[in-house]
Amino acid sequence: MSHTPHELAEEFPEHVEKMSALKQSDAHFAKLFDSYHEVNRNVHRAETNVEPIDTMAETELRKQRGALKDEIWSYLQK
Repeated sequence: MSHTPHELAEEFPEHVEKMSALKQSDAHFAKLFDSYHEVNRNVHRAETNVEPIDTMAETELRKQRGALKDEIWSYLQK
């Protein structure tokens, strides 16, 4: 499979160490982190037609990914 874009390490490269620490110390952050990666992989599979889905479902996945990313960003700003 090709490189999956929008990975959190690429989105927030200056916060890689903080994300790693938060995954270890904060269960809620760890769940957000894992959820983001699962949704992001689903979006990528849909975009590359590995697992095609209808347009509305793909749009909803992108919205979900955005909401998770926003919540993760708020954690990183603390």
